[in-house]
Amino acid sequence: MTVLVASDLDRTLIYSANALALAGPDAEAPRLLCVEVYESRPLSYLTETAARLLTELGDAAVFVPTTTRTREQYRRISLPGPAPAYAICANGGHLLVDGETDHDWHASVTARLAAECAPLSEVRAHLERTADPVWTRKHRVAEDLFAYLVVERELLPEEWVKELAVWAENRGWTVSLQGRKIYAVPKPLTKSAAMREVARRTGADRTLAAGDSLLDADLLLAADRGWRPGHGELADADWTAPGVTALPERGVVAGEEILREFLKAANPPG
Repeated sequence: MTVLVASDLDRTLIYSANALALAGPDAEAPRLLCVEVYESRPLSYLTETAARLLTELGDAAVFVPTTTRTREQYRRISLPGPAPAYAICANGGHLLVDGETDHDWHASVTARLAAECAPLSEVRAHLERTADPVWTRKHRVAEDLFAYLVVERELLPEEWVKELAVWAENRGWTVSLQGRKIYAVPKPLTKSAAMREVARRTGADRTLAAGDSLLDADLLLAADRGWRPGHGELADADWTAPGVTALPERGVVAGEEILREFLKAANPPG
């Protein structure tokens, strides 16, 4: 049986220093492995135990990193284990095959967005017009597919996010708040669609998934089994669904537990 594992990365398998959520005495903290360096500084980590589990998973299943990151941001990450044959970037907008962009897949995605959603230029203009510079630090566009803001979370008005979500909904877009970033993403731009395409190409009999944010909900729903950690946007909303397990673990140890669950599901007893 071929098992496909599509997992979100940030705050699901890998964690920044601020997201580690280490508990207990410092002397008992897990050993960490740095898997991303940015501007010559360490940026993202997983535990050494998680690194071992991920290596085992790469031998037991088709492991597909599945991220909202751009291709450039994804390529900064150096995960342990076999190099993934497939990776999903830009929330499904790009499919990498042996590290190279599948241009046919990208063309099919952009054609659907053009047909079903308000243009990116309209969303960008709305964000620039309504986001207060008092709490907005950066305006960004990712791969000419979606937009996001980097904000000061403690200054961000909750009502503004709700109003943006309503505005976006009426234009075929969705809004997700993840840490210090607010994403505006076209609804048809999904991780699940790309996961289904990889499952088709690999002949996968079973799909497993994990994620922590609203942008991962469609991925979890599309998989045969899914897991979410005890932190993040989905946990804050107490979101769950049939076939999705809500784990209690938070922070980097949640990444460890998710990998254990993947391995158990990929290697059922008997």
